[in-house]
Amino acid sequence: MPAVANPSGCSAAVTIEPLLALMAALRDPRTGCPWDIAQTSASIAPYAVEEAHEVVDAIRRDDVEDLRDELGDLLFQVVFHARMAEEAGRFTFADVVGAIVAKMIRRHPHVFAPDGSPVPPGSVSRDPEAVARQWTAIKAAERAERSRGSQAAAGPLDGIAHALPALARAEKLSARAATYGFDWTDPADVIAKVREETDEVADALAHGTKADLAEEVGDLLFSVANLARHLGIDPEYSLNLGNMKFERRFTAMAARLAVDGTRLEDASLETMETAWTAVKRAEGK
Repeated sequence: MPAVANPSGCSAAVTIEPLLALMAALRDPRTGCPWDIAQTSASIAPYAVEEAHEVVDAIRRDDVEDLRDELGDLLFQVVFHARMAEEAGRFTFADVVGAIVAKMIRRHPHVFAPDGSPVPPGSVSRDPEAVARQWTAIKAAERAERSRGSQAAAGPLDGIAHALPALARAEKLSARAATYGFDWTDPADVIAKVREETDEVADALAHGTKADLAEEVGDLLFSVANLARHLGIDPEYSLNLGNMKFERRFTAMAARLAVDGTRLEDASLETMETAWTAVKRAEGK
């Protein structure tokens, strides 16, 4: 593993060793936890996704203490998978660390020399756009290298995880396609595409089948994710903002109805619409 200078002076081994020891104890066949012993990488895979989402949620709520705890939960998942791999003789936690350090050094030639030593300031361009293009080119070269050991040729969109939330994956697919020049240059063109897809949903609603509708709604959502990318907005983040706004307003609408002595379950759509409009007006929207 390349030696990289540690500006903080801290040793990662000092902080990670207790967690590695804890995981080994939990997995001990004689004295460990029966649940932990019974797990496989496949059985706990959903927890990694869940913990990653909880990290993001803590960041969005700006809850520093919760973020600390959720990062610990996510790290525990990494250690858990690494421990099981080590038991199977596949790789160790040290191999995980070594691989990511090597990868980051390889992908940051504007910061590190191949041996991990720092590149002198001013020796290469640090322009953000140039760095982004360089990053994309390096990742493409890595994918091509991996495909050489595979029987199937690498496709231009390979490597984008299928386990990603669909909206996030749509953004990444369109971003990858854009690296090949398959993209609009003006966000206004993307808005036009969104309108086109909306019209196609309406047409499918009038003349198509349920399957047609599902396909057209998918095209619409993909176009919206692409629009978010063009605007520099994370579509998952944006949708979460929309979710929270709807939740806040719907709860306030129910409370407003209750003040008037109306249960949400008994309210007509017209009554709810009136209360909803009042909530929006109170928010200044």
